[in-house]
Order: sequence, then C-alpha cells, then structure tokens
Amino acid sequence: MEPAFWHRKWADNQIGFHQAQANPYLQRYWPGLGLPAGSRVLVPLCGKSLDLAWLAGQGYRVRGIELSRRAVEDFFQEQGLEAQVTQQGPFEVWRSGEVELWCGDFFALQAEDVADCVGLYDRAALIALPAPMRARYMALLSRLLPGGSGLLVTLDYQQELLAGPPFAVADEEVRTGFAGWHVQEMEARDVIGESPKFMQAGVQRLVERVYRVRF
Repeated sequence: MEPAFWHRKWADNQIGFHQAQANPYLQRYWPGLGLPAGSRVLVPLCGKSLDLAWLAGQGYRVRGIELSRRAVEDFFQEQGLEAQVTQQGPFEVWRSGEVELWCGDFFALQAEDVADCVGLYDRAALIALPAPMRARYMALLSRLLPGGSGLLVTLDYQQELLAGPPFAVADEEVRTGFAGWHVQEMEARDVIGESPKFMQAGVQRLVERVYRVRF
C-alpha cells in the first residue's frame, strides 16, 4: 500500500484495525517467550495500539514503527504521556518512559536502528501489506533482527472474496517468508462469527493464527 492510503485512513478515522484493549493473544503467550524485563521489543506498523502500553507495563522497552504522525500523536495524547521528539535519520522519534515511537517508513530501517531489539510483536503489520510488500517485510526483518523471539498474529481467508487490508496470509507463506526462523503455531481459531464484514462478503472461514517465532 502507498503511504497516502494509510495517511487517508488515519485522517478519516477509518481505523477498524485498532483494538480497544490489549490483545488477548499477547497477554496469553508473551510471558512464555521468557524475555527478561528491560528487553527491547520491536513493534512494526504499530498504530496507536494499546499493546504498546501493555508491553511497557510488563517492564519492556518498546520501539514502535509507525508511518502516520496522527497515530503517534494520538497514542501519547490518549495515554496521557508527554513525549520528547528528536530526529533519527529519516524518522521522527517520540519518547516517553519505556515507549518510543519512530514515525516514518518501516522499510527505511537500518540494522543499527534495531540492533538492540531482541523481541518482536506483530499483530497487524504483516496482514496490512499486499503480497509483494509482505515478501519485502519478511526479508527485511530476517536481515535486520539480531536474534531473539516474538509473536506474530495472522489472518487467513478466501482473499478473492474481499479486498484487503487486512490481507489473507497462509501458513505456508509465513513459513516460507521466515524460512531461516523457528516458527511454531501456538493457536489457530476460526473467528468468522465475530467478523460481520467478512460474513457479509461471503467468507465462510476466517482463521486467526498465533505464532511464536525465534530469529
């Protein structure tokens, strides 16, 4: 997707992907990763997710990457946090306590930008991207991350019935894209009954998968 697409979504408040609470998969499976408190966690395409605050509340240092300045501003305002804003290469970096959000293009990240990240959390990044960009995204993560573990959440459905985002990502694509990683499926659940938009489009099965990944 072009940056203008996401800027338009945020400007028009079309952010159905935003959850009003911390993700239950995150709360259920993150402790099992065994990452020590104080570890740096990378959260790509983070929006204004409450998962950022949850991770910080568990004692982790959080580095979110987000294209939309509106999303970054909203996060700090809604969390009642005053941010210090600096520049890091092409990114505008907002910091408060254990949370820093880098406003800019994820694909502009360099190895030194994530050299201290040993955790990864992706609930809505991979599924936000069309296939060619997903391949670039997975390749970049595989190239940049120094070693650690994290959680990945995906959706899988009949893509021809509904245009993304969110896009359908099959299990095979995950395992191929992260071929150098250890990928373990933790849970797979059909959530079509909770998804009116997909039901109206004729989708009969909407599988939400949660993976533990080691990179």
